[in-house]
Amino acid sequence: MKLRRLGDLVPYLREGRYRLGPHVARHMRAEGFTELDVVRAVEYGRELAVYPEDARMLVLGYIVVSPRLKLPLHVVLEYRKPRFVDIVTAFIPREPHRVYSRARLALLLRFDGARTEVEWSGPRPRRG
Repeated sequence: MKLRRLGDLVPYLREGRYRLGPHVARHMRAEGFTELDVVRAVEYGRELAVYPEDARMLVLGYIVVSPRLKLPLHVVLEYRKPRFVDIVTAFIPREPHRVYSRARLALLLRFDGARTEVEWSGPRPRRG
């Protein structure tokens, strides 16, 4: 599988050669963003992580609410099919600049919408 970069995939989105996965629709309803928000976030976003074994990429983009307010949006793209992109999921992250491991990303996709015991695998935040 050829490693692809975000710049290779953006033209497919602009031309409408993409499919929204069920996770995207679920997050759009729950978090209040639109398909256009997802496409624009990818179009003007940046790669956070590339997972070549899975032909996937994690993109950090933004939903522009107003000229002074932007909300971060994580979008997972799959580029396994030639000349086509699957938008696997999109969600408003708690930690926008965090790069997820493949295992954590798999958990996010597998347990979408449900809390799991493996919600946070990093060090516990300090209190006080």
